[in-house]
Formats: sequence, C-alpha cells, structure tokens
Amino acid sequence: MKKYEQITEYLHHFLNDEVRKTGIESVVLGLSGGIDSAVVAVLAKMVFKDNLLCVKMPSQYSSSSSLDDADEFCRDFKINAITVSIEPILRAYEEANPDMDNLRRGNLSARLRMATIFDISAKQKALVLGTSNKSELMLGYGTIYGDLASALNPIGDLYKSEVYELAEYLGVTKSIIKKAPSADLWDGQSDESDLGYSYAKLDEALKLYVEDRLTKEEIIERGCDKEMVDMIIKRIFRNQFKRKMPIIAKLTSRTINHDFNYPRDITL
Repeated sequence: MKKYEQITEYLHHFLNDEVRKTGIESVVLGLSGGIDSAVVAVLAKMVFKDNLLCVKMPSQYSSSSSLDDADEFCRDFKINAITVSIEPILRAYEEANPDMDNLRRGNLSARLRMATIFDISAKQKALVLGTSNKSELMLGYGTIYGDLASALNPIGDLYKSEVYELAEYLGVTKSIIKKAPSADLWDGQSDESDLGYSYAKLDEALKLYVEDRLTKEEIIERGCDKEMVDMIIKRIFRNQFKRKMPIIAKLTSRTINHDFNYPRDITL
C-alpha cells in the first residue's frame, strides 16, 4: 500500500494548497453513498476537519441502501452532512415533460444536484470538490455542468479500479466498497450495465491506450475485447468536449483560452 500512502499524502497537499490559495477555508461536496464521493470525503475530512460539509441529494429514484450507506459512512468518519432532496423539483419537471427518457432524466438529476451544491457553496463560502474518476472522465461517463462540474477534483487522475484500492487503504465503509457502482439516476440504473463492461476490464484497456499509448491493434493483441476497445476509443474522442472549457471563437489578438492565459494561482 506504499503507493496509496504516497498518493494520500500528495492529495492532502493538493487539497490544502489549492483551496487555501483562494482565501477560502471550507469545502463542500455531494455525497451519494458511492465510492468516489466517499473517498473524496475522507481525504477532505483529513485536511479540513469540520470545515467539510457533505450534502446528500436524494431523488425519488435513490435507493434506500445508498442513503443508509451514506449515513453509516458519515457516522464512521464523523463528517458533517445535510440532506437536500431534489425530488420536488425533479417531479415538477417530469410532470411538465412526460416524454422524458432515462438519459434526459439522468442529466437533469445530475444538474439539479450540482445547482444545489453550488448554491450551498455560495451560502457556506466553500469550494466545491469534484468526485469524477479518470475512467469516467475519459469515457465521458458524466453530465457536463452536472456531476462533472467542480472547483477542483482530487481523484480525476485515478482510474476507478485505483479508487477502489485507495478506498481500502483509507478504510472506507465496507458496504460502500462492495456495492455495485450506480449514480441512482433512475430505477435500476447501474454504471457497468450502462457501459456494457466491468470497470476492471475497461481500466485494463484504458491504461494501455491512454498511459502506454498502444494502438488499437496492440491492445486487442493483449487479449482485450475488440468491441470494447472500439467503444472506448470512440467514447474518448466523442466526449473530448466534456473535458474542455467552452471553445471561444477567436476574433481578437488576445483571446481567452487561446493566447490570453494566466497560471491558476496568479496574484496581483
């Protein structure tokens, strides 16, 4: 576990430095009862102590087990948490739009949660921490301006399989580690069912393609499923827009994100 000891120490410094350089002392994050938000919450608790607030945002599609797991987790780590249901707003929108399918419903739910968490962050004068892992970010498995939105993200360079290993190292509640990954966006929703493959298999191919820069043919020769590899590469390129700031049309000599850039931590 030496690897995760070093990663934990580095992420402590990352969180402390990146938050405090803004002049802000507190952080807030959405707690789903899943492994990603649990790992970020433990890391944040270690750094910010009682200046961490976790927000549970259930809807009518949230499983009771997710809420129970989140409650148990908060008790285990003595984390401050509140519950703000998105159900009333989601139900009202569904009633006005009876033709909604699961994709639209899931995207709306993610954006309602992020609107809620950013409003709470303004009230608490806190920065929003992201909880998307590298597997999700590379595959575009997330909602732009929804669960992909945050001020900073400590686990965005960890693959899902690595998040599980970090969770074990941090002592995250066992019920959270063992459960099937799901965002509870609609009845019976499952991340791996949506993607069609387990994260273990996806991460094996993702690492070969992203980290080792192997070609599609070389990855398949390593024993990875051809259809899965095709799907991964297609999703990586199709969802690049989710990983970038909005592209601004260049009309002047100094255009934001083209040639008018400053370091994140610039000061006057």
